This record gives sequence, structure tokens and C-alpha cells, in this order.
Amino acid sequence: MTSISLAKAKEIIDNILQEGIKKNMQPLSVVVLDTGGNIKAFERSDGASPGRFKLADGKAHAAIMMGIPSSAIMQRAEQQAYFVNALSVSFNGRFTPVSGGVLVKDDNDITIGAVGVTGDTSENDTIAAVAGIKLTGFNFSA
Repeated sequence: MTSISLAKAKEIIDNILQEGIKKNMQPLSVVVLDTGGNIKAFERSDGASPGRFKLADGKAHAAIMMGIPSSAIMQRAEQQAYFVNALSVSFNGRFTPVSGGVLVKDDNDITIGAVGVTGDTSENDTIAAVAGIKLTGFNFSA
């Protein structure tokens, strides 16, 4: 399975951070994971709290491990909290079922990675993620 390159991961992060600035969002933190859930790149904006890495990573990791955006996992958590809690335990807590974890897809709709964004509202985190992915030329599942 093809994974996102480091260069493209960095480009996505730059585009997301610029989108956050353009839309006057709170300082964002962004992580990009490859298809195995490994960290490809991470950046934390000036002014973002240090705990943001774990939140961004948990959103992206939940998305890539389940093959669906973290917003869908959040909806599932509202209906079946016990199941999502079990997932969190299974992944040693590296599982944040909150909007802001978005799958990155290539032109063939194949998942090549995931992005996790945190720092503003979950809705705005997702908006920034989608914009950054699109500006880099990839498709997405949010």
C-alpha cells in the first residue's frame, strides 16, 4: 500500500496552518500519519498548548486505524460509547473520537494517510484539514 511522502505531508501541514491563519482560527497543531499509523510529520503553531500533539495524533490515528474519519467515530461514540471506549483501550489511548481526523486519499480514492488537527473547535479543525488536503491536490474523507 502506498503511503504519503514526507514532502507531501509537510505541504499538507503548511497549507492547514495557513488556512487557520487565513480564517483567524486559534493556533493549530497538525499531525500527518502514514497508512500504518506512523507519524510522518507534525507541527505545533506558536501559542498552541503542548498537549495538542496527543489530541491531533489521536484523531488521525483513530481515522487511519478504523478507515473512517474521526467525525464518523464520534457519531458512533454517541450511540455505542462502550464500543468506542474498547477501541481506545485497544489502541492504548491513542484514539480520539472527535472531529478533526481526516483520511487523505489519492486520485484512485485509495487512502494514503490521515491528518489530525486540533486547536480550534472540532468543526474548524476539520475545515482546516480539508482545505489543506485539497490545496495539496489530494482527495479526502472527512
